[in-house]
Amino acid sequence: MEQYLESSKYIDWTTPAVKALALKLSRNLENEQDIAYKCYEWVRDEIKHSSDYKLNPVTCKASDVLAHGTGYCYAKSHLLAALLRANGIPSGLCYQRLSVYENGAPYCLHGLNAIYLNNTGWYRVDARGNKKGVNAQFTPPKEALAFPITEANEADFKEIWHSPLPVIIETLEKYTSYIDVQENLPDIEILK
Repeated sequence: MEQYLESSKYIDWTTPAVKALALKLSRNLENEQDIAYKCYEWVRDEIKHSSDYKLNPVTCKASDVLAHGTGYCYAKSHLLAALLRANGIPSGLCYQRLSVYENGAPYCLHGLNAIYLNNTGWYRVDARGNKKGVNAQFTPPKEALAFPITEANEADFKEIWHSPLPVIIETLEKYTSYIDVQENLPDIEILK
């Protein structure tokens, strides 16, 4: 479980701004589920999804997501993991493979989180940000993710990573504008 509490280059919860926000969000809360919900809701509702809002710069590190107030789903998941870890709540990264246009190829990865809650175990949440047709919620133990899997070439990966996948980092560090990321979303092949 230690690896799901670590501070790292991309989940940099020991940076002063991230740590301060984590403490602010957990103030006067004692229940881990309440703290997790507060952190989740804040990232989901206060950090703008780069593509939805057409915002630059492209962010990757949790501290950069916080500083700029924007990030793709992957970067938002890095910030949520950082806020949770700063509060002593184990958190990891999860991914889905989705159709970009909801009708077959091309496909891309979508980033979300898993939170370890003592009364529930690992519980996945999606802080990408709600909009028309997307209504992710925090309702443990029932998952309410942003996107369902609707076709054979999509996938809901059950693994919980303690660090971002290399293909995610490569994409977010290679491109400098939200449109470049949008046109080159990361993907991995599903082995059949």
